[in-house]
Amino acid sequence: MRIISGSKKSISIRAPKDLPSRPTTDKVKESLFNILINRFKIDEIKVLDLFAGTGNISYEFSSRGAKKIISVDKNLKCIKFIKETSLKYGFDIITKRNDYIDFLIKTDQNFDIIFADPPYLFSEDQYFELLSIIKQKNVLLDNGEIIIEHSSNFSLAEKNNNIEERKYGSSILSFIKKASL
Repeated sequence: MRIISGSKKSISIRAPKDLPSRPTTDKVKESLFNILINRFKIDEIKVLDLFAGTGNISYEFSSRGAKKIISVDKNLKCIKFIKETSLKYGFDIITKRNDYIDFLIKTDQNFDIIFADPPYLFSEDQYFELLSIIKQKNVLLDNGEIIIEHSSNFSLAEKNNNIEERKYGSSILSFIKKASL
């Protein structure tokens, strides 16, 4: 994976093969950030990266100067890799080894952007449970957005027409504004 833009542009990061993750492709990441820079001032936002895996999305937000980034993953190897990479390259990222539900229920923080890239084995019910917890715990700021990366095998927008979807090969990015929760 490589950093596309910002202060760390062009840095290539190699994740160990034994990490249980599937990094967001450069094509999807570039499209995501092209959308976000038209909606947010990246250097003024707080970001929550759920199911952070390799930290790919967190590194990109950090390189672009996001105000605060918290990366959450339940896998210790993933969290260690994000910490080591952040230290090596000077990324300002807070890591939390935690299950996403526990983190969302216990946090007293809220965010402008919540990026969630759960395993593709997630069921549609689990995606809507994730959205429900975010709404109940008021984790998203008023003008914030949740972005969920998921398989193109199904559409979240079919159950909620206020969800904007962008398809990239076998992946979909679903954008959900707080008002649409």
